[in-house]
Amino acid sequence: MVTRDEVAPYLETMDFPALKEDIVREAEKLGAPEEVLKALRGMPPVDYHNKDEVLRSAKTEIAEETPAEKAVKARDKKHQRVAEYLRTPTL
Repeated sequence: MVTRDEVAPYLETMDFPALKEDIVREAEKLGAPEEVLKALRGMPPVDYHNKDEVLRSAKTEIAEETPAEKAVKARDKKHQRVAEYLRTPTL
């Protein structure tokens, strides 16, 4: 599986909004390796409005969370989806 950083260079010349087929065609024209093309072909067939939407939809490896991102999630009690009685009490 490819990373987002491997896919991103093949999206630099793309004009958005664009269809999935146009994105794949542009990547082929730029000489993208087969792994990148496979990731782009795995996207849903919708209009993409920018490069970030493509990178989120492409079948790429998800980067590991940084310690700072993990800390932010740990402090966010609203979206942890843990039953109230299972949470550790705060003082």
